[in-house]
Amino acid sequence: MHPCVKKFNYQSEFFISEGCYINEISNSEEDPGLSIARARVEPGVTTKLHLLLDTIERYVVLEGEGLVEVEGISPQNVGPCDVVIIPPECTQKITNTSASDLIFLAICSPRFRKSIYQEIVS
Repeated sequence: MHPCVKKFNYQSEFFISEGCYINEISNSEEDPGLSIARARVEPGVTTKLHLLLDTIERYVVLEGEGLVEVEGISPQNVGPCDVVIIPPECTQKITNTSASDLIFLAICSPRFRKSIYQEIVS
């Protein structure tokens, strides 16, 4: 690993089938212990129920309000500066309950890879 500064690029945002927009801030093999993504959920949208294998995920809410549902705890209202800690293999989803976008950082350790994502089909 080498020291660096990764500049944020708003144009790098993309939509994922989970139901939200993602901007990968930092996710590379050079830093395998952690990834950071900016997630954006539009008003009234609920992301698909899913889990991550062998990975701890943390949501750090930056803007908006939501209702987060994580296996093992009751649904919780969340807002700016709230942190949601999601252990490996716990199902999760979040609903934007505000009139503006819900924006949060999704911080994964080890780093996020597509192979660890599992959508839960009911």
